[in-house]
Amino acid sequence: MSETPSIRLPAEERCARELAALQHDDPSPRPPGWLLSPKRVEIFLMGSGKETFATPDRQKIAISPKYLGDRRLIQIAIATLASERALLLIGEPGTAKSWVSEHLAAAISGTSRLIIQGTAGTTEDQIKYSWNYALLLSEGPSERALVPSPLLRAMRQGQIARFEEMTRCASEVQDSLLSILSEKEIALPELGQVVPARRGFNLIATANTRDRGINDMSSALKRRFNFVTLPVVDTLEQEMAIVQMRTHDLMADYQIRAEIPPDLVKLLVTVFREMRSGLTLDGQTKVKSPSTVMSTAEAISVMLNSSILAQHFGNGRVGAEEMARSLVGTVTKEDARDATCLEDYLENVARPRKGSEWQAFYRAGKDLL
Repeated sequence: MSETPSIRLPAEERCARELAALQHDDPSPRPPGWLLSPKRVEIFLMGSGKETFATPDRQKIAISPKYLGDRRLIQIAIATLASERALLLIGEPGTAKSWVSEHLAAAISGTSRLIIQGTAGTTEDQIKYSWNYALLLSEGPSERALVPSPLLRAMRQGQIARFEEMTRCASEVQDSLLSILSEKEIALPELGQVVPARRGFNLIATANTRDRGINDMSSALKRRFNFVTLPVVDTLEQEMAIVQMRTHDLMADYQIRAEIPPDLVKLLVTVFREMRSGLTLDGQTKVKSPSTVMSTAEAISVMLNSSILAQHFGNGRVGAEEMARSLVGTVTKEDARDATCLEDYLENVARPRKGSEWQAFYRAGKDLL
């Protein structure tokens, strides 16, 4: 019986051939503990264009871009991780913070799985270490009874740890990082030990600027991070490219073979950009913005869901009906009353526009609302 494939592979497994090719015959100097040189890490994130790299079995491959954005921001992030400072990626939801964090960790350390997920219930034990209480009661404090956190494992192994949604944790929990980032060590008083961080260790944290559950970072903690803000995508064309690239990647993962017309991708991204900004692209018409975040990540989700509907319940080609059905759920995610924002958009923006795809979108949306 064949093994069922994983729903989602981590970056180091999904991009294993690319990482092997970049590591093979890397001529540039590498910081201690790094698998790739900073220049090769940049190529892994931004792509190699027409340049190819030889894998260990001597096959030539090009490196696909993982982030379609400002190259300078990625260079600053990489340089930060090569220093003693930790990296904080901030920005609105859907600006690829977690995606960039995962691929940076995979390229530098060979693993992106040393993750702490920040929530309102995250405790200091989850950041540092905890205990197997059955072993603790039977034999007292011991290495066997210790349950190291992903951060402690990263320090011991000289790898990158990731802290997702750090500002969702309580401020006093966040501040448990202060001594770790300053001294680069964790004390284990129960064992009479101090665990120093090996070369290669660092921390990548992410934080949303629009998360309702955020807790402010203390000034002391801010000083231990370099901040890199990942912006909302600048242009329509760039956002279209991101939506197409990620949707096709996800379709391949889920074995979806529906056809997506390019005009429909342009329409969807236009709808998202206009509802996000509250203004049409030509600046002529005001648009009501819903309370949900109309992010690029949400646009990718709408397009993927539309492709699934088209394959299993349609004719195999994504149309306005599938897209409208998927879009309604996204717009009303935070508040069902936001359906009026979509109704307003359909009447005042979609209906007057020329083009069969806009008229089909208008009719499909009106049928649903």
